[in-house]
Amino acid sequence: MPTKTLRIPTTDGPADAFAAFPDDGKRHPGVLMYSDAFGRRPVLERMATELAGHGYYVLLPNLYHRHGPAPVTELPEYIGEEVRPAVLARLMPVLEAHTADRVLSDADAYLGFLTAQPEVCAGPVAVTGYCIGTLYALNTAAARPDAVAAVAGFHPGFVVTDAPDSPHRLIPGLAAEVHLGIAEGDMTPEIIGELTRALDAVGLGHTCEVYPGTVHGFTMADTDAFSAAGLKIHWDRLLSLLDRALARD
Repeated sequence: MPTKTLRIPTTDGPADAFAAFPDDGKRHPGVLMYSDAFGRRPVLERMATELAGHGYYVLLPNLYHRHGPAPVTELPEYIGEEVRPAVLARLMPVLEAHTADRVLSDADAYLGFLTAQPEVCAGPVAVTGYCIGTLYALNTAAARPDAVAAVAGFHPGFVVTDAPDSPHRLIPGLAAEVHLGIAEGDMTPEIIGELTRALDAVGLGHTCEVYPGTVHGFTMADTDAFSAAGLKIHWDRLLSLLDRALARD
């Protein structure tokens, strides 16, 4: 499976990124993948490569490129509970600096780059995110309904808040089918109900599903939260969504 390390022009300088795609000389649908709060790292590059093996061009950018190439802070090979608080403390200023305006500015750059690649077929793409990457995926899909036909988020957080720019308030701007794979304890039934009602009102296909026996971060094999069963459900739901929503040449 071919992979590349790339530099994508943005309004704030080049963003380093990882891409994986099939080596068959054909064009394939594009997928923009947003990482969790820990950022681009080997576990996500392996996931991007696995997804590419199913017939997609997958672009995984460094969310924090304004602060340097990934990783922007030292990350242990395994982010166990004993080191997690210290790693998050180092990342918090970087994460807080990644404002909604920056997310959308970068999204335009990433989508423009992705759809221009010769290995990517014409038509809309999908956006998928993990943890806080779900927020970025929803922001991207709402800002670019012309370009995004599917959006998926796994173990999301802060999707429904009291803030004026809460991601759930962006749902009326979507033109994409949505799947949210939720860990037990990620959201209350009331919040899931509010999300479902907002998606119902738009009239698009959607699922908000609690994956049984999972905790926040269940897709990430380099953390204590990892669940092999949860990751398998994630692949089943994600691949089904992409197959329905994205056209192939």
